[in-house]
This record gives sequence, structure tokens and C-alpha cells, in this order.
Amino acid sequence: MVSIMNKNEHILRNVELLNAFVTIADCGNLTTAAGLLGRTQSAISVQMRKLESGLNTSLFLRNAKGMALTPAGETLLPRALGILSEIRETALLFSKPLTGSVRVGFPDDYDETGMEFVLRAFARTHPGVRVLAVSGCTSSYPKDVREGGLDVAICSGPEFMDGRPLNAEETVWAAHKDLVFQTREPVPLAILDRNCWWRDLPTGLLDAAGVPYEIAFRSNSFTSIQAALRAGLAVAPLPATCLTGELKALTKKDGFPDLPTACRTIMVSDQADESLVNAMVDAILTVRQAPAEF
Repeated sequence: MVSIMNKNEHILRNVELLNAFVTIADCGNLTTAAGLLGRTQSAISVQMRKLESGLNTSLFLRNAKGMALTPAGETLLPRALGILSEIRETALLFSKPLTGSVRVGFPDDYDETGMEFVLRAFARTHPGVRVLAVSGCTSSYPKDVREGGLDVAICSGPEFMDGRPLNAEETVWAAHKDLVFQTREPVPLAILDRNCWWRDLPTGLLDAAGVPYEIAFRSNSFTSIQAALRAGLAVAPLPATCLTGELKALTKKDGFPDLPTACRTIMVSDQADESLVNAMVDAILTVRQAPAEF
């Protein structure tokens, strides 16, 4: 039987185009994506025009901040990641299984299920590798990676660091959905009391905006901050994915200033085993957009 592919099926078999699409979606910037792929910016632009033309749709919105996915791009992304994941897993069937150990650091401002899915995906594809994982404040991770204390780390900050951009996530002022503010009363603030960019972020922005506040809760744990917010005790900035059904996002209409995005970067150690590091990075990149499949 002869199988005839339609136009869409043919374009989606082009792994290079899908890889370029996923890379741009990961970092939200064409120039950064081109550097990661070892191609010129114009070459990557041509690839995206070819993919969009082949699918007869627009996948990205181009703006001053970079490139954001359109609804069609959001629909394609998990499918593209699934295709690339299947290709990698198929290739692994014919390669020598990895062995050894890999040390990886996760930020505790990560989506709470993110680490679980990454570790599960990695264990499924590389059962012979022992994983040593930590989660917490990422301020020490760059030093740990440089000095060989960690092989791979996801680092969080208001800007991308020296490594592979993972994602830039919206940050919101979060509070319990039933919390009501009294006019001119100080904002009850929860502070992440540790040496990282999250600590001074809320007070600095509220001071600059002239918004009065008082410290109602301090903790060095994101989990405890979220608990304080769910209890209706305070307000704090959180990554948007940390919002639960009990929490709401506050905006300028509520008197709160804009927040920077939470930028996450994957850093790898030059001293680590390249095969193990690449395998862990693949798991992180695959799971970030399509965790439900794992």
C-alpha cells in the first residue's frame, strides 16, 4: 500500500524545523535561539517561515520583547516536543545504555510538579543512571556548577544567565482569593528571607511605587510562603504556575506595580560527563512544556 502524505504531515516530519521551533519557544528570542542552534538569525527566520507556510498558520507573535507563541503555536508545542521525544527514545533503543550518576539542582520556585516529571522521565529512559537531586534557592547553583558540585542546574533570576535559556515565566502578586484590602492600610507582605533576588523584589517595587506595607510573614521556603498566602495572611510575588485555585493574581487595578519575569537558565558543568548531562538536559526540555505525558 502506498501512503501519500498531505502537506501538513510532510512539514511535520522535518525534525530540524521542529527543533528550531521548540528552541525559539523555549527562550522566546530569535537571536538567542540561533546561538543555541549554531545557525544565523536569518537562517532560523527562514526555517520558521517555512514551517508557518507549510502549516498555513502563524506560530509566533513578534514584539519588542522577543517572540511569543500564538494560540496555534501553543497547540503545536506539546505535539512537537512529543515528536522529538519519540525520536530520541527510539534512538536510545539502539545505543549503549547510560550508566553512572548525575547531580542536578532544581529551583524551589519551579512548578511543584516539574521536578517530579523530569526525574520520572529521566528514570524511564535511563534506568541505569543514579540521580542525585537537590531543590532550593538557586543563588549558589552557578558557583556549584562551575566548581563541579553540580552537573546540571536550573537557575532562576530576573534575567537569563550564562547557559541555555529554559523559559521566562510571568510573575504575579499573589494573595488568597478572598483577601480584601482596606483603603490606605499597609499591604501585609510575605518575604522570602534568603540571599536571592526574590528577597528584595517586593519591598523594592512597593517602595518605588509609594505603596505602604508591613512584613507579615518571613520564611526561606517557597512552600511556606505559599502556605501563608493560602491562609490569607499576606501577599507575595510568585511565578504564575504557583497559583492554585485558592490564590488570585493582583494587578495594577489593585494598586500593585508590574513585576519582572522569572527567567530560568539551564547551566551545565564542564567537568561532568557530557552524555549524562545531555540526557538530563533533554529530560528537562522535554518535560517543561508537556509534563502531562509523563
